[in-house]
Amino acid sequence: MDIKQLQYLCNLEKERHFGRAAEASFVSQPTLSMRLKNLEHELGLALIRRGNNFEGFTAEGERVLAWAREMISVYQGLKLEVASLQHGTSGLLRVGVVPQSSLALPELLKAVSDEYPQMDYQVSLFSADQLLDALNAHSVDVGIGFFELTTLQELRFQSTPLTGGGVSLLYHPQHFPTLAGEGAVTLPELAGVPLCLAEPSRYFRRYLDSQFRRAGVAPRVRVESASVLQLLQSVFAGLGCGIVPDGSLIPGMTPALSQRPLTLPAMSRQGAVAIAQHGRATILAERFFEVARHWLKG
Repeated sequence: MDIKQLQYLCNLEKERHFGRAAEASFVSQPTLSMRLKNLEHELGLALIRRGNNFEGFTAEGERVLAWAREMISVYQGLKLEVASLQHGTSGLLRVGVVPQSSLALPELLKAVSDEYPQMDYQVSLFSADQLLDALNAHSVDVGIGFFELTTLQELRFQSTPLTGGGVSLLYHPQHFPTLAGEGAVTLPELAGVPLCLAEPSRYFRRYLDSQFRRAGVAPRVRVESASVLQLLQSVFAGLGCGIVPDGSLIPGMTPALSQRPLTLPAMSRQGAVAIAQHGRATILAERFFEVARHWLKG
């Protein structure tokens, strides 16, 4: 067994097709098939259900695949750590982010870049639960999102809380002139107002839905999307109003839109920046976390 065989197995899971998995692995399809059959022979298990085409994994294959994903993630983390040891604070930092976290991430990245100009960033989006799994599997170096702080402590992650935590109503005054004002808005005042919100599977959306239920308000959701860009464009076009966490760059980037504070209780989860415990976090992650702690306090 070698790491390439495990990578081929993971690529097959991702592509669900032998030919595309071979392309993703930069090998021919016969080579990929042969190496996977060799892996099955070595383990003494059938991992893949084959017909004329790929038909999925066997129960045993699913178990092996779970280990393969973790081993590939650790291997990739090891390569990044070695690169960090060779090149100091230059290299690629993998950042996992939950959309609509109360943080202007590009401003934080700029602050880190000012300290470590040779550091580059790969930013990937996750749900709140997926992000914790990604941190556990070492497929990201830094996680920024909503966490149960007790869970982070139990897993020995290093974390620092995000500041703020407020929520605002985002609207275009030309399309919704009756919403103009300075004071806070309550959920009952939004009854019947069309809204542009994240998909129901997202933690921030689930939080909003729970607050609407508690207020006895059935929201009129006109646009749902996983894309923050699509939601912003929908608000700009007047399809509805958005509900966004405070702390983003949206006010400065969209001067045509207006915001008013929205009266809501705090979320049950805490916004935070998290990395692995000392000794397991990469050098780049430690440097990033050090700057992030000071930046968030400032």
